[in-house]
Amino acid sequence: MEELTLLNILRDFGIAFIVGFCWAILFGSPKRLLWVAGLLGGMGHCIRFILVQLDFGLITATLAGSVLIGLVGIFAAHKVDSPPVVFTMPACITMIPGMFAYKTMLAGIKVTDLPTVEQNPHILIEMSHNLMLTMSLLFTLAIGICISALLFRKSSVKNISFKDIIGKG
Repeated sequence: MEELTLLNILRDFGIAFIVGFCWAILFGSPKRLLWVAGLLGGMGHCIRFILVQLDFGLITATLAGSVLIGLVGIFAAHKVDSPPVVFTMPACITMIPGMFAYKTMLAGIKVTDLPTVEQNPHILIEMSHNLMLTMSLLFTLAIGICISALLFRKSSVKNISFKDIIGKG
């Protein structure tokens, strides 16, 4: 495991900021909102990084990061007068489980060769594990983003204020 230092946290934030920013460009987000996607991506991935280093588990940490992206995204949408999806989706891409999906695919290709499976039956367990982890992480990302939309369900994010949230509690 990586050591949890300020330098490692800042490096993780910086890389995730760049990824969120660049995916926002690819998604065609307005230029004035690219930095919002970068900040959300950096914050979400940074929370995930810290929680993984503190042994909270990858799925729990990913849920926390995506919930943060969703909640901050709702408030940012109100401030920049834009729908939250414009920057929350590029921000969440920083946490897509690409490595596990890739390992699942590679094991799936190997499984098609019967002699390989006979030589290494452990490959089926490895493929199943990576597949379940990939699906769980993708499901967690979707749920995390949707939680904020469900909590603050209104016809428009323009009608949401911090005072409304505190008043409901």
